[in-house]
Amino acid sequence: MAGQARELGRVLAAAKDEGRAALVGYLPAGFPTVDGGIAACTALLEGGCDIVEVGLPHSDPVLDGPVIQTADDIALRGGVRIADVLRTVRETHAATGAPVLCMTYWNPVDRYGAERFATELAEAGGAGCILPDLPVEESETWRKAAEQHGLATVFVVAPSSRDERLAKITAAGSGFVYAASLMGVTGTRESVGREAEDLVRRTRATTDLPVCVGLGVSNADQAAEVASFADGVIVGSAFVKRLLDHAGDPDGGLAAVRSLAGELAEGVRRRGR
Repeated sequence: MAGQARELGRVLAAAKDEGRAALVGYLPAGFPTVDGGIAACTALLEGGCDIVEVGLPHSDPVLDGPVIQTADDIALRGGVRIADVLRTVRETHAATGAPVLCMTYWNPVDRYGAERFATELAEAGGAGCILPDLPVEESETWRKAAEQHGLATVFVVAPSSRDERLAKITAAGSGFVYAASLMGVTGTRESVGREAEDLVRRTRATTDLPVCVGLGVSNADQAAEVASFADGVIVGSAFVKRLLDHAGDPDGGLAAVRSLAGELAEGVRRRGR
């Protein structure tokens, strides 16, 4: 890895050295507006997140639950474009120095051009890409472009993934492995479940990459639970919901996001491994 992907590795390693999991926040670009989204991503990092994922809004988000779908719809109706996503990455990274990844379905990148997207994401200071629907078998073009530009390629594993499949996915990925804690779409949940811990254990048996868990964490207690067995805790829907709850009140939304990041950061430190 080179470029910002190295910084991603350093941040994950530094959290491990502190005896805790890293806190990874997610928000879609263009929500509630492009400028508002940049401010919100910055607030996540100021509040206590170590890393941020900037979502590229998609009209058919197969992995995302209703909360993120609502935010994506607002962003798309607002006219968000890939240029706005890249601007969000650029300005968030410039303001904080933290690793910023882009989370996107493959189709927009394929249409835009893998080489062009990788080039522009790297130029924006991006650390890499999370591609939840790109099969490893079809990923060579992207992975070559990403490696050339110093970007990490993060793949998603799920509880349904068999051990041999996990090995294939983790061998192709870089940066970290995104472990979806439960089958189904994103969203906050009452419990993150034991499936997540088993998935982390099985994934670690195939790779030295950090394993970060997402899908379902919404409060400090859940963050502490996941932090006890994972290298990173990924939170998205809970942050989006805070902004939705403060529609029409940008300052209140930013304060709510910053506050939640602080609570979650306390959680991952409470139950360091």
